Amino acid sequence: MKIRLAESKDAFALSALLAELGYEGTAPFIERRLAQLIADDTERLLMAEHDNTVLGFLSLHFIPQLALAGDFARISYFSIAEGERSKGAGQELLQYAEQLAQERGCDRMEVHCHQRREKANAFYEREGYTESPRYHIKELTPP
Repeated sequence: MKIRLAESKDAFALSALLAELGYEGTAPFIERRLAQLIADDTERLLMAEHDNTVLGFLSLHFIPQLALAGDFARISYFSIAEGERSKGAGQELLQYAEQLAQERGCDRMEVHCHQRREKANAFYEREGYTESPRYHIKELTPP
């Protein structure tokens, strides 16, 4: 398996993997969003592939902290293709992301995973992640 940074050619594969997570309808804006993330120095959009076939991706953000010495990294989206799960690709991709975060000066990783994603939550637990007590969200209406 090879891990690389996302490229514009990955738009279709990303849209398909996002659909597997339940995010339908990304096709109209995925190319624009992909270009934005590729250009952002605080983001690493990682692609896992084998023989030029995309197996999955992980979107990683580096977030500086004002009151703490170390920064943290946040996984915003992470998906391994349905037929490729439980074969080690996800674990390898996650470990690669953790290594990038450490190299960037992060001393912790964070991921939000809805409780309905039982297998994903079990995966994170096996990888040493612990549940954080609260997560608040407020939806904003664009101007």
